[in-house]
Amino acid sequence: MIAARDGDKRALDVLIAELTPLVWHVARGTGLDHGTAEDVVQSVWLALLRHLERLSEPRALAGWLITTTRREANRVRQRMAAQTELLPEYAEQLPSGDPLPETLMLRGERDDKLWAAFRKLPERCQMLLRLTVLAGRAEYREVAAALGMPHGSIGPTRGRCLKSLRGLYEDGDGAR
Repeated sequence: MIAARDGDKRALDVLIAELTPLVWHVARGTGLDHGTAEDVVQSVWLALLRHLERLSEPRALAGWLITTTRREANRVRQRMAAQTELLPEYAEQLPSGDPLPETLMLRGERDDKLWAAFRKLPERCQMLLRLTVLAGRAEYREVAAALGMPHGSIGPTRGRCLKSLRGLYEDGDGAR
């Protein structure tokens, strides 16, 4: 271990060759499958490379490897348990976040009816609603300037336009 710590690559290779069976045995002993155990073994050796300079007692290396392998295996097992795969028979029972086709159809019909009613409004109401509602509630000052109307009349006029739109929509006149 001292030669490996000092940068001797051959000494590190020997260390890995001699102690990998121990690390492998500990990883598999925690119940991990073959592929996951391989990942744990690799992680443990990488951890050793990062901490090799800190290990001062060569006889403590085996204990360090055993402890580190158990901790890494437990961490991986906990992560895997938190990511349990959903079985297909349960997945079918979960409600979808997507709207049903009927909902999409009804929404489309509602939108078509609303836009048809909107087009029946006088041009001035359409412009006012576009500027105050559809464009993200623009400043009334800017709306007043754009439409050439007094600032104080924007709100009441908008209210009358929305009332007209509601009437056209509810009466179904917009659909014609």
